[in-house]
Amino acid sequence: MAKTAAFEEYSDAYDEWFERHADAYAAELRAIGKFLPERSLKGVEIGVGSGKFALPLGIETGVEPSERMAGKARKQGIAVVKGVAEDLPLSTGAFDFALMVTTICFVDDLEQSFREALRILKPGGFIVVGLVDKESRLGREYQANRHKSRFYREATFFSVPEVLEALRRAGFGTTEIVQTLFPAGKQQGLEDGFGRGAFVALKALKEK
Repeated sequence: MAKTAAFEEYSDAYDEWFERHADAYAAELRAIGKFLPERSLKGVEIGVGSGKFALPLGIETGVEPSERMAGKARKQGIAVVKGVAEDLPLSTGAFDFALMVTTICFVDDLEQSFREALRILKPGGFIVVGLVDKESRLGREYQANRHKSRFYREATFFSVPEVLEALRRAGFGTTEIVQTLFPAGKQQGLEDGFGRGAFVALKALKEK
């Protein structure tokens, strides 16, 4: 069952987070953008929300279960279809890449979500997953305080190894990983790998 109640009721508060944390938002965009070099590729964001990532990254199609969030994205020109990650209302082999940013903590079945992403990709396509690593300091804070959060109350956080394993089981191959949002706060560049940064972006290939 889609966890949309908080996003329907507090969609404005969700958008305000990006305004209040502009530096962190910019760092997350840089991490994801590292894996999306070609604007000519046809992509879809699964869990597009109000378009905070799709719009600056040039992604024209989105899937979103929250009508309120989808409406905001549509007003910015993104073609949004209603649906959930585990059962995408999209054609098989239709996209060059799929993007999921802080979406996986709200899905009911992570592996099935990745299987569906694999299905809609062309051979040689790829998925980019952006997440808050549950083993980072920020991830541990989110988990400890999620009962106080409008948005993360129902969330399930994942570690990078857990995500890599779910991608592997779903059928994805080669992966690349970058991280950002380091404990020093002001150090928001990019590093390969994971283990230091709170925000991690992974790219995994559909090899056949």
